[in-house]
Order: sequence, then structure tokens, then C-alpha cells
Amino acid sequence: MQNEKIGDRDIQLVIGNLLRYGVWTALGVAALGGLIYLFNHEQEIVHYSIFVEKDVNILTLTKETLGGVIRGRGDDVILLGILLLFLTPILRIVFSLVAFFLEKDYLYVAITLLVIAIICFSVFFGFAH
Repeated sequence: MQNEKIGDRDIQLVIGNLLRYGVWTALGVAALGGLIYLFNHEQEIVHYSIFVEKDVNILTLTKETLGGVIRGRGDDVILLGILLLFLTPILRIVFSLVAFFLEKDYLYVAITLLVIAIICFSVFFGFAH
């Protein structure tokens, strides 16, 4: 039986596909949300002088967004697409962590864990102002 090892080319191919399909999925979800929003608000007059700022943490935002998606709110479907777009490079980092671990490249495992820790700290404990 032949020894099958994961090569750098295989990892780069998976990472490239992850980024490609992640961006296309996010774009498709956001476009669908835009269509839903347009069909539900086509006669609405927009007041550009009024802006409502939502300053909530990411967990609350995600929970509210998923609730709005379930109710069929177009603006929440658009926001889901944006969240998927932000999630795509983070998934790439997580996949890189797994790949480095499988390759037994522990220096890069440690560096990638540090990058993930910095991202998590920024997302969950970052200040809005």
C-alpha cells in the first residue's frame, strides 16, 4: 500500500477553494437578501438623514441576524452574507492551523494559534469607540 501524505499543493488547493467558494457563497447570500429587501420595501421612501447605529457585540449581532433570517428579513439576510464574508478568511486560518498540525510544523501551529487568539480577543473584547 502506498503512503499517501498531504502535500503543500493539496493544502493550497483546498485553501484556494475555501476562499473562492466562501466569497461566492457570501455574495450569493447578500444578493438574495438584497432581492428580498427590494421586494419587501419597493414603495418605501428612504430618509437618508436618519441613521440608526447598532452597537452590540458579535454574539448578540449573530443571534439577532439569524432570527431575522428565519423571519425572512432582507436586511438580516444581507448582514448574514457580510458575516459569511468576514468568516471566510477566519476559516482559512483555522484550516491552516489543522494543516500545520498534520504536517507537524509546530512553530507555525503556535504562530497560527497566536493569530487566532488575537482575532478572538479583538472580536469579543474590542472597544467600539
